[in-house]
Amino acid sequence: MKREVAPIPTLTADQSEAASLIEEWYFHLNTQIFVLCGYAGTGKTFLVDYIVRKMGLVPGESAVFVTPTGKAASVLIRGGTPASTIHSLIYTREEDVEINEDGEIISEQFLRFVLKSGLPKEIKLIVVDETSMVSDDLLRDLLSFGIKCLFCGDPAQLPPVYGTNSLMKMPVITLKEIVRQERDNPIVRMSEAVRAGKFLSYGRYGENAAVIPKNALTAEQRQELFLKADQIIVGTNRTRSLINREIRTYMGISAENALPIEGEKLICTLNDWSKPLDEEGNFHLVNGIIGNCFDVREGEDGLGLLDFQADFLDSAVGNLPFDAGIFYEGRYFHNYGAKACLLADGRLVHENNFGALRSTKVRREDTIARFEFAYAVTCHKSQGSEYDTVVVLDESRLFSDGREWLYTAITRAKKNLVIIR
Repeated sequence: MKREVAPIPTLTADQSEAASLIEEWYFHLNTQIFVLCGYAGTGKTFLVDYIVRKMGLVPGESAVFVTPTGKAASVLIRGGTPASTIHSLIYTREEDVEINEDGEIISEQFLRFVLKSGLPKEIKLIVVDETSMVSDDLLRDLLSFGIKCLFCGDPAQLPPVYGTNSLMKMPVITLKEIVRQERDNPIVRMSEAVRAGKFLSYGRYGENAAVIPKNALTAEQRQELFLKADQIIVGTNRTRSLINREIRTYMGISAENALPIEGEKLICTLNDWSKPLDEEGNFHLVNGIIGNCFDVREGEDGLGLLDFQADFLDSAVGNLPFDAGIFYEGRYFHNYGAKACLLADGRLVHENNFGALRSTKVRREDTIARFEFAYAVTCHKSQGSEYDTVVVLDESRLFSDGREWLYTAITRAKKNLVIIR
C-alpha cells in the first residue's frame, strides 16, 4: 500500500524569506536573539511552528514555547503547541513558611522568585510569543541562560503596561503579507486599516463585523448584544465599572447582591505568585487572569472567600480570601500584601484583628487576593487573549496611542466583532 505524503505547505514570499533567515540564524550565526514581527493575519504562529519542526526540533522538548501570561500560553496550548509562562520556565519560588502539626501552611513569612541556575540541557531554542508584552527586565533574565531565543510579536499592539520593551523596535524581519486564508477576513481588514491610520466608518464589514453608533441601538438590542459577547473591551476603568453593573442588571442580579454570585465572571487585579492555579505550578493567580467564581462566602473585616477557576483551566483553586471592598464601595479596603486568617471555626478575619482571638485556632493565613467583575475589561487587560465574539466600546480617542489601542482591541476577536463608537 502506497504511503501518503503530507503536502508541503505553501508559504507567502515574506514567510519563505523569514523561514530562511531563521534557519540561517539558528544553525550558522552566533547571535542569541532573532526577532520576528508579524501583523494580524500574516500567519506568524503557523510559520514559527513550521520552521521549528523543519529544523528538527520538538515543541515542548528541544524547543520550548513561552509567553508573558498564562492566558497567552493557553492560546498556544489550545492550538496544539505545548506552552507555559516565562516565569515558570526560568524562576523558582522560594518561601519561608510556618507549618502546624497537621502539616498545613498557616503563615507565609516571605515569597520571592529566584532565577534558576540552569535549564534542561535538551532545550536548544526558546520561542517567546506575544513579545510586545515582555518587559526589558524580564528579557535580561531570560537571556542570561545563553540559549537561543526566537521572539515573536505584533509591533502594532500596545506596549507593556509596566516597564519598557525594546525588542519590537529591532525586528530582523516583519511579516506584512496577509495569508490566503485571511485575505477575506473582515476583522483582519479592519485591523489593517487602523494600523495604516485610516478611519473606520460606520457600517458592516462583512457578515460578522460592524462599526455602529452607540445611539443606534435600542435598549433591547444593546442588552442582546452585550449578553452574547464573549468579552466586552473598553478603555477606562470608569467605563468598565459602568458596563459590568449594566451586565449584572441584564442577568437579573439585584444590586443588593454586591458580592459575586455563583459562576460570575471575575478578573484578578493583583499579582500573587504564591498561588498556583494548577497542580504543575505553570500558572499563577496574577493580574489579568479571568475566570469564574464559585462558593462565594462573606467573611469579617470586609473580606470574603471564594473558589476560582481560570477560564483556560479545568480545575478551580479553593478558599481564596479576597478584598470585598471593591464590590461594596468601589475601593479596596486592604493594602497590597495584607493577609487574612482563616480560623478553625470557619470565620475569616484580617490579620490585624486576630489579636483578640488568640484562643481560636488558625487554620491558615493567606495573602488577600483582589478580584473585580470581568464582563467588561480594559484593552490593556485583554492583551494576550482571544475571544470568538468581541464588543469594543471605542474609547481610543482618550489615549495618546489610540491607534495601537484600537488595533489591539480589534485583534482580540476571532470570529465576530462589533465596535460601538
